[in-house]
Amino acid sequence: MNGGRVSKARAARRLAAAAAYGGGGLGAVGASLYGILRAEAAMARRKIGKAVGEPPNPTGLYGAELAGPAITLAVLGDSSAAGYGASAPEETFGAFLAAGLSELAARPVFLESVAKVGTKTAGLAGQIGAALAALPDVCAVMIGANDVTHRVPASESVRALKEAVETLRAAGSEVVVGTCPDLGTVRPIAQPLRQVARQWSRRLAAAQTIATVEAGGRSVSLGSILGPEFDASPVDLFGPDRFHPSPAGYRSCAQAMLPTVAAAAGVPPDAVDVPEAARGEGVRSLARAAVEAAESPGTEVSRVEAGGTEHGPRGRWALLRHRRRHEAPVVGPIDEIAGDRPTDPGDSFGGDSEQPVSAVAENWP
Repeated sequence: MNGGRVSKARAARRLAAAAAYGGGGLGAVGASLYGILRAEAAMARRKIGKAVGEPPNPTGLYGAELAGPAITLAVLGDSSAAGYGASAPEETFGAFLAAGLSELAARPVFLESVAKVGTKTAGLAGQIGAALAALPDVCAVMIGANDVTHRVPASESVRALKEAVETLRAAGSEVVVGTCPDLGTVRPIAQPLRQVARQWSRRLAAAQTIATVEAGGRSVSLGSILGPEFDASPVDLFGPDRFHPSPAGYRSCAQAMLPTVAAAAGVPPDAVDVPEAARGEGVRSLARAAVEAAESPGTEVSRVEAGGTEHGPRGRWALLRHRRRHEAPVVGPIDEIAGDRPTDPGDSFGGDSEQPVSAVAENWP
C-alpha cells in the first residue's frame, strides 16, 4: 500500500514538474483501444448533449439581516461552479456555499459569481478581473472536468491553475480550489472509457493539489467525496443530462468545501481547530498529501512549516486535514441579485472539439 502511494506521489511530482517547465507527457494507448475510446466518446456526447441555456446567477448578499461587516466570497470556474442545470439562484453551488458561510460566521456574505459554463482551466484568467473587482476575502474555484473531457494536456491545465491561484493570492485573497471531480461516476460514459476518465481525473486532481498549494492556496478533493456519493445516488445527485450535478449535488459540493472556505475566511471553529492525528491528519510531503487527498473524502491540503522550514527531503511540506463537514442550510432571501451571465458553448463531453479521442494518449501522461 505504501509502495503504491510512493509511486503515485512520484508521478504527481513529475506532472507538477512538467507543468512548471512546460513539459507535456505521453501515454501509451494501444491502437485497437483508440477506436473503442473514440466510439464511446461520440456516444457519450450524444447522450449528454451540449449545455443549453444560462444558469441562474446567485450573485448577491446572503444573511443581510445579520450584523457585522460582510465577508466577500467570489466563485470562479466551470459549469458546476456556475450552477448549470439549477432552476433558481438558491439551488446553485455558489448560493449553498455563501449561505453556509454566512450561517457559520453569523455575518452577511456577499457572493460574486463569475463562473461560466464551458470554462477550462486556461479560462480562469478571463474571470479573475471580475472576481477581484469585488475585493474578495476568499475565492472558491471549481475547475478541471472540461480539461479532461476536452483532452487538454495535463501540464498545460496545471500550469494555468497555478498562475490563476498566484494572481488571486497576490491580490490579497485566500483561495480554495475544489479539484477535478471523479468522471468515472458519469453514467453516459461507457467502459472502458469511464475507467480511463476516472484515472485521468484523479491524476489531474492530485496535480491540481500540488499546483494550488505551491501557489499559496488550499485544495479540497471533490472527486473522492463526490465519486462514491454520486455513484450511489445518480438519480438524486446528477441533473437531467446525467453529467452536471442536480441541486442536491451542488449542495453536496458546497458542504465538502465549506469547512475549508470558512477556515480560509478566518471563521471559527474551523480557523482555530488543530489537526487530529487519530483522524489521519498531519504533516506530509506535498506529493504524498496530494495522492492521499485524491483517494480520501473531502480532504484539505495546505501549506505548513515543519521544524521551522517549509521544505523537507521530498519537497514542500503540506498539512493534510479531514475537516468535519457542515450542513449547508436552506438558502433564504438573496439581496442584490445580478442578471444571468452568458454561457460559453461546448460544456459537454468533448464539446465542439474535432480532435479525436485517440489523441488523448498523446496529450495525457
